[in-house]
Amino acid sequence: MKIYTKAGDNGTTGLYFGGRVAKSAEPIEVNGAVDEAQASLGWARSLSEPTSRLNELLVTVERDLWVLMAEVATLPENRRKLVAEKSLVTAAMIERLETEIDALSEEIEMPTEFVVPGDDSFSAALDVARTVVRRAERVAVGYPLEDSLVIQYLNRLSDLVWTMARWAEGPEHRTARTQP
Repeated sequence: MKIYTKAGDNGTTGLYFGGRVAKSAEPIEVNGAVDEAQASLGWARSLSEPTSRLNELLVTVERDLWVLMAEVATLPENRRKLVAEKSLVTAAMIERLETEIDALSEEIEMPTEFVVPGDDSFSAALDVARTVVRRAERVAVGYPLEDSLVIQYLNRLSDLVWTMARWAEGPEHRTARTQP
């Protein structure tokens, strides 16, 4: 199978359930930003222990982002074809993120001041990934989907990634890690 199709040589790309739009169209911009976020999360995951709790959690959210991108890449007239948690973001997906945030937060002392990223490679990579998720969220806000939870998912995901970075740093946060 060849990786190239040449179908996009005219500056368009295909959508889920059909249709083509310019590669500069809003849903493609959103998915480009989410694709960057997914890659950043993957890079962070590559720095974690392969069987660790955070590694498994990162795999889950990376897969969730495929669901989110499918939803974004669907024309409004085809939204009825979307399937919950396969191509449509659901409230349950957001609740799972919140559950993970709460569980991780209970195990560490949360900082009360601004955090200076870079305590170690893994937490720094998570902080970079968080900023990329935030950018994806900002782009998504400009392309609101009717009856969609995409923006809420991205917002909660950035909170989760921030919490994961703090968890990766360890149970306590030294004064040197924060600034007033």
